[in-house]
Amino acid sequence: MSTVSTERLAAVFVEFADTLIDDFDVIEFLQMLTQRVAGLFATAEVGLMLADHRDRLTFMAASDESARLMELFQLQYNDGPCLDAFRTGRPVTNVDLAAAADRWPRFAPRATEAGFTSVHAFPLRLRKQVIGAMSIFGGASELMEADTRIVQALADVAVIGLLQERAIRRGEHLTEQLQGALTSRIVIEQAKGIIAQAHGVIPDEAFHLIRDYARSHNRLLSDVTGTIVSDLPRSARLLRQ
Repeated sequence: MSTVSTERLAAVFVEFADTLIDDFDVIEFLQMLTQRVAGLFATAEVGLMLADHRDRLTFMAASDESARLMELFQLQYNDGPCLDAFRTGRPVTNVDLAAAADRWPRFAPRATEAGFTSVHAFPLRLRKQVIGAMSIFGGASELMEADTRIVQALADVAVIGLLQERAIRRGEHLTEQLQGALTSRIVIEQAKGIIAQAHGVIPDEAFHLIRDYARSHNRLLSDVTGTIVSDLPRSARLLRQ
């Protein structure tokens, strides 16, 4: 039996379907995915990584700053649940972080220090190819078997979203599309830092400012962040327009 309400899950899939339209922004879609998955559980944060053309994982999206740091720690230490799910192609579920020091000697203590007690990770799969992974960092509650299937289905939706991009429909290779998404993520992180400094806010709030501006002006998130990074004198006043 699932701990996720049917109504909430249905609403998430409806939102995903509404997002998968022409000209949607893949980074914003992945960001929304992590936030909606986190919202399905009482105390959880979610992070997501994608692999580049050399099969090296790169941070892509997170539901909040704490999850972003957990993803970056995994990449820095080269251990953690996302890496395991990516390498094996199988979910990692219900791991007690306090007892996981042997499994992840560098990551587990940092995650515990950050206040997380359990972790789960799910591969992002395209047929037999694993193109990334999504982690759920949370409290002491366990994922039921039905919850595991639900989260894996949502991870698979992320892959559908990547395939929905116009570049894929134009016939470009998946690796080229993934590299474009990874490059966009780097620009977004740079833009967050610029706006955070200019407005005196934390990175999470900076991202919300950028995203809200993009939506209110009917622009892609990647277009707005590109403008912020490439036109520093204008970036300070851009979000005040």
